[in-house]
Amino acid sequence: MNLSAALSVLFLASSASAFAPPASPRGVCHCSATTTTTTTTTTTGLRMAGTNQNPFGNAQSLQYTGGTDVNNKNYGKLAEKLNEADIERRKIQEEAERRERAAEIRREERAAKIQYMRDMPDAQPAGTVDEFMFKEGVQDQLDKLDNDLVGLLAVKRRVKEIAALLVLDKMRRKLGFETSVPSLHMSFTGAPGTGKTTVAVRMGQILAKMGYSRRGHVVLATRDDLVGQYVGHTAPKTKEMVKKAMGGVLLVDEAYYLYNAANDRDYGQESIEILLNVMENNQDDLVVAVAGYKDRMDKFFSYIPGMMSRIGNHIDFPNYSADELVKIASVMSRDLEYDIDENAYATFKRYIEERMKLPYFSNARTVRNAMDRARMNSAIRTFEKYAINGENGGFCSVADLKNIDAADFQILLDDILYADASKRIFA
Repeated sequence: MNLSAALSVLFLASSASAFAPPASPRGVCHCSATTTTTTTTTTTGLRMAGTNQNPFGNAQSLQYTGGTDVNNKNYGKLAEKLNEADIERRKIQEEAERRERAAEIRREERAAKIQYMRDMPDAQPAGTVDEFMFKEGVQDQLDKLDNDLVGLLAVKRRVKEIAALLVLDKMRRKLGFETSVPSLHMSFTGAPGTGKTTVAVRMGQILAKMGYSRRGHVVLATRDDLVGQYVGHTAPKTKEMVKKAMGGVLLVDEAYYLYNAANDRDYGQESIEILLNVMENNQDDLVVAVAGYKDRMDKFFSYIPGMMSRIGNHIDFPNYSADELVKIASVMSRDLEYDIDENAYATFKRYIEERMKLPYFSNARTVRNAMDRARMNSAIRTFEKYAINGENGGFCSVADLKNIDAADFQILLDDILYADASKRIFA
């Protein structure tokens, strides 16, 4: 054995003693322990290699255990998906063909209409205006307007102009001319009691007769009917009133109260926006009329220019004269089946002239209140004459029950002439 071999043997021996277990107690054989330990270590090493234990701890290795993919419902057979895509493509193609057929039909109808208009002689009879006026019942409504309203010649002329437009438009439609629904939204300006509501009712009936509205009724609305008291309350109220008026006329009295320039949070603005939208999109089924004092309505339109631009008919109602108010009293007595004595008209006219000088004068409404008081005075006079005083055995005639004389109006006049200044406005 040479020197290098001896050194190798010595190094191996030193390494083995370094990794040997501690000394055993006395009486135990060291070589047997060494052999056993070596065998155990070798066996343990084989066991670890065979069982593939996790070197990072006792936890199980991450392994796929299977499960359900949440996207499985979006998967399908290729044939089914292709079939669905083919059905969708056919639907799109059929819709495009339908639109093309509709456009072609419209082009053909328009070409036929143009040819018809070219071939139609200029002398083609379209019917007389009177035929349309009487047949549709328009003339009857205009006659009622003349009978029910005293004076207001400018207003009646404007109403007749609108009626003439509707009649001639219907005659044009009968011949095949192009027609469109004219702007029928209206603005009525004037003092109280000048007949704004009456004209609105007559216009609704004329529109119904001409086929421009389904029902022709008039729904009167004020701010309380349209504007709510809290957030989310205005829109349902306004839409409910619009729903009631559909097919007729929605008359908004004193419309300027809908807008409050001093309060940016006022809910009236929401109601105005709904009305503007309805006036634009539903003008073929609803006519919106706004009414109020002229100066206030002009200021309202300056705040809401969209409202002004959507209204095509502005009608101003002037105040009545004293003579016209006397005629209104005569019409009211006729409708109520009363007879005003000829001598009583002079007394009533003087009463009206004095009453017009006082505040809160309301034209025809004041006349109506005066007629109610005159009827009451007539009833008291007749009751005292026959029931209390017993004249004619207590029997009164029909003429007595229908009579209103000068004394009945003189009581009203005395209340103005001789009452305290602070109480005259209530006369």
